[in-house]
Amino acid sequence: MIPTSILEAALEKAVSTGADYAEIFAENTTRGLVQLVNDNVKDALKEHSVGVGVRVFKGLRCAYACSSGLSAESVMSAAAKAAAAIAVSSEEKTIRLIDSTCANISPAARIGSSIPLEDKIVLARRAYRAAREYSSEVSQSTVRLLDYDRNILIATSDGLKVSDRQVRSRILINAVASAGSENQVGYIAPGASKGYEFFDEIDIEAAAADAARQAVTMLHAGYCPAGRMPVAIDNGFGGVIFHEACGHSLEAESVSRGLSEFSGKLGQKVASEKVTAIDDGTIPGAWGTVNIDDEGTPSRRRVLIENGILKSYMVDKLNGRRMGIESTASSRRQDYTFAPTSRMSNTFLAPGTDRDEDIIKSIEYGLYAKKMGGGSVNPVTGEFNFAVNEGYIVRHGQICEPVRGASLIGKGSEVIRNIDMVGMNLRREQGVCGASSGSVPTDVGQPMIRVSEITVGGRK
Repeated sequence: MIPTSILEAALEKAVSTGADYAEIFAENTTRGLVQLVNDNVKDALKEHSVGVGVRVFKGLRCAYACSSGLSAESVMSAAAKAAAAIAVSSEEKTIRLIDSTCANISPAARIGSSIPLEDKIVLARRAYRAAREYSSEVSQSTVRLLDYDRNILIATSDGLKVSDRQVRSRILINAVASAGSENQVGYIAPGASKGYEFFDEIDIEAAAADAARQAVTMLHAGYCPAGRMPVAIDNGFGGVIFHEACGHSLEAESVSRGLSEFSGKLGQKVASEKVTAIDDGTIPGAWGTVNIDDEGTPSRRRVLIENGILKSYMVDKLNGRRMGIESTASSRRQDYTFAPTSRMSNTFLAPGTDRDEDIIKSIEYGLYAKKMGGGSVNPVTGEFNFAVNEGYIVRHGQICEPVRGASLIGKGSEVIRNIDMVGMNLRREQGVCGASSGSVPTDVGQPMIRVSEITVGGRK
């Protein structure tokens, strides 16, 4: 991507004003999008992003500069700007890079950019038609077909030179059910670190029908009552609760500054003994999997909480300096225009020993959150608010009528202490997480869990 001689010269320039560490991140990424709205092709795009970022450290000081293009001029310009931001001394250093290789955890057979546009449209139309044919009440469906081919190169003043190719594919299916002026939406978005072979491995029609089922079910649902009650949160995207309410608070960007409710609590009990939480970037083919993180560190599996005990944070190099802890391969960024920081990859609650039917039977009156939606969290306090996209009232241990408009409100450190039942059927779903280093693909997941008591927002 960039000749070694240019990389070495740029790194020498980057450290020439006193930096004790320099890093070059180069990227050449192709993104494809096909979007159908009501069976009409609205977008058929191919985007190309090429550029380089240079970052330097001096102790805990950090500077970052980026430039579009991969020419020698672009690389040297970014290096000079980063060096100028440090400017504490004038030094000459000789840097020699050693090529390193990384194992390919997620090989891809059919790269999205190689698939004819006509074939992509046929695939998207299969999903569209399955959603519309589910019910006459489905008035609209939107399908987005995405593919990514991300090629990166990382070189550092420590002598590391490593490259990686990250291929991803995803389909996002949105269905709208209508009755008069009332509209409800269902949504599903499976994805993987795979090529287009992924779409042969999943049932596109079943996924689209599930999005339509959500919309139709909620169209006929009443409003959820508000109050404190036990809640069963289903597997799959239910894991967004841990991701948002606790995961961000375990990232070193907040922990290192004392801005997390979990700062300084390694080795302490922070959750129910039922809770084991893992962030694993090494799951073959998973949406959030990477061979190396965006600082060039080989990906790994991190046990964050084990049987309620806080075992680890997610740490990048800069925040690791602040904490006196080595990187845990948790550094990620959207693209070369962002400096990296600690982020999640595939984050999930490990399976427990409770049966799903027993979790439901244990609830005299409460809520079954079958499909979770988006939300927000304050990592300093852990306070969160999440929408329930598909919910049901539970009475006397039985799932009863569907309800809409529900939300779950609480504090991360409290909710993980109140998890008193954990099911056995782990499932993960895909999302995109936004933070200071941009938007990155992440998996969330869990088996069904029971939270003994949580505030449910709704209507009195």
